Amino acid sequence: MSGHQFLGLACESCRHYYGSVGCPKNELVRIKWRCLLWRLTSRTWLKLMVRSENVNDSVAAQVCGAIPCAEADILSCIEKVQRTFSQTVSRTERSAIGQFLTPAPIARFMAGLFERHVPVARILDPGAGTGSLFAALVEHLISQRECPESIEIIAYETDRNIIPHLEVTVALCRQLCARAGVVFQGTIRCEDFIAAAASGFHDGLFAMTPDDFTHVILNPPYKKINGETRTRHILNAAGMEVSNLYAAFVWVAACLTRPGGEIVAITPRSFCNGPYFRRFRKALLSLLDLRHIHTFESRREAFADDAVLQENIIFHGIRNARQNGTVTISTSKGPVFSEVQTRSVPFQEVVVPDDSDAFIHLIESDNSREIAERMSRFNSTLAELGLEVSTGRVVDFRAREFLRQDPEPATVPLIYPCHFEKGFVRWPLPGAKKPNAIVSSDQTEDLLVPAGCYVLTKRFTAKEERRRIVGAIYDPRRVDAPLVGFENHLNYFHAKGRGLSPDLARGLAVFLNSSLLDGYFRLFSGHTQVNATDLRKVRYPSREQLLQRWISNQMSRGRRRVPR
Repeated sequence: MSGHQFLGLACESCRHYYGSVGCPKNELVRIKWRCLLWRLTSRTWLKLMVRSENVNDSVAAQVCGAIPCAEADILSCIEKVQRTFSQTVSRTERSAIGQFLTPAPIARFMAGLFERHVPVARILDPGAGTGSLFAALVEHLISQRECPESIEIIAYETDRNIIPHLEVTVALCRQLCARAGVVFQGTIRCEDFIAAAASGFHDGLFAMTPDDFTHVILNPPYKKINGETRTRHILNAAGMEVSNLYAAFVWVAACLTRPGGEIVAITPRSFCNGPYFRRFRKALLSLLDLRHIHTFESRREAFADDAVLQENIIFHGIRNARQNGTVTISTSKGPVFSEVQTRSVPFQEVVVPDDSDAFIHLIESDNSREIAERMSRFNSTLAELGLEVSTGRVVDFRAREFLRQDPEPATVPLIYPCHFEKGFVRWPLPGAKKPNAIVSSDQTEDLLVPAGCYVLTKRFTAKEERRRIVGAIYDPRRVDAPLVGFENHLNYFHAKGRGLSPDLARGLAVFLNSSLLDGYFRLFSGHTQVNATDLRKVRYPSREQLLQRWISNQMSRGRRRVPR
C-alpha cells in the first residue's frame, strides 16, 4: 500500500473522530499531524505515532515495514509484526519476563468464544504484547450483526521494546473501527498491571472498582513470583496467595470484569490441581461461571514458535453468572483448530461438589467419562487403609557431602527414579549418573527411614510419557540394609513411617501402575509433577480388593489394568 493510500485510511479515521462526540482534542490533533507528515517521511510519522522514549531508528524502520500490510486482515499484519519483533529480541530475553506472543489462529479462536452483545464495549488486555488478542476481539466484535456503537481498549504492557509494535496494532484497530462506523478509543499503559489495578481498589481489597470491563482477554506472563518482590507484597496485601504471575493476572482481571462481563484467557493448565493454586481455583470459581475449556492434544503446539513445553488451556467464563449446569470441553490437535472435538459435560463432573480443593477435571471424551465413572466406585482413602504418602526426604544438593557414588562402609541405599526397573527397585545400579548411597550418621538420621516394604512413585513425569504415575516396590528382601534414603524426586507410601505388608504393597503398586488410574490422573493433572497431595486425593480400592489373589496374578503376568 502506498503512502497516499495509507493517508486516505488515516484521514478517514480523522473524519470519524472529528464527528464523534467526546473525541479528545489532543487525539484529533495528533491524528491530523500524522496524516500531514506522512507526505514528508514515513520515519517522521512513525516517531510521532510511538512514544519517543521507546523508539530507536532500527525499531522505527522495522515497524515501518509492518505498516503497508494494513489493507490485509489485521491478524496477518500482526503476525508479521510478531515475526519482526521475535527476530530482534531473543527467546531467552522474552522467556525471562514470561512473554510468549499469541499466534493469530489462537487469538481468533479466543475472540470467537465471547458470546454477549453490548452497545459499549470496554476491552482489557493486560500483558498485551503486540496486541494480537485485543485486535482479534475488535475484528470479532465489528463482524457481528449487532456490533458495538463504541469500543474502548485498555492495554497494559511493561516491555518498552514492544510498545512501538503495540502502537501499530492500536492504529490498525482504529482504522478497522472507522471503516465499520464504530467509535474507537485505544490506550496503552506502559506500567505494571498488578500494581496499577491494586491502586484502584478500595482499602486494598479486590472488591469494587470504578474501572471495570465488558470484555477481558489475556495471555498473561508465565513466571514464578519470588518471595520478597513488590508484586508479592501487593498480592499479599490483597489476600491473594498465588505462586505464578499468570494466576495473579487472571485473578485481578476477573475482579475487573463487570457483572455479566466475559473473560477469555490462555494459561498453563497447572492451576487445575495441586495445593499451590488451591486459593486461586476457589476464587476463580466463585467469580466466574465457567462456560468453555479448550485443551491441546500436544503441549508443544500452542506456542510452538517459542518452544514452550507448558501444557496450556483456554477458558471462557462470565462474571457472577449462575452456573448453567454444563461446560463445553473442546480439544484440538494443533493451534490451527482444523480438527476440534467438542462435548458438553455437567459442571459437577468438572468440579466434584464435595471436593474441598476444587480440582478441575477435563472430561474430553466418552472414554474420559467412563474412567471417571469407574474410579468413582472406589471409596477408600489412604487414611482408611492405614497408609500415608510422603515426599522423599533426601534433597541431594543439600546433602552433597554425605552422598557416595557406590556403597561403602557406614552407608545405606539412596534410591532415585533411575533405580526403577520392571516394577521394583534395582539397587545398586552400576555406572549410574546418580549416587547409589548416603552416609548413615547423626547428621543424616532424619533423612532415612527404617528398612521395609515401600511403594514408590516418580514425582516428575510428562504428558507424552506412557504413564504419568509410575510405581515401584522397594523390597527389603532384595536390598540388605537396615535403613534407606528416598531422594526428593520420589514419593513413598508407608504405614506411619514404616513399611507395608508385602501383599498390600504389591496390590497398591498394581493399582498405581494401572491404565485406569493413569487415565484418571490425566483428567485433572496439568503439570509435570505428581504431588503427594494429588496421590492423597485419589480414592483407592479397599484393603480387601488390594489383597485379592488376582492382584498378585495380575502383577506376575505383567498386566497393568485393574479389572472392573
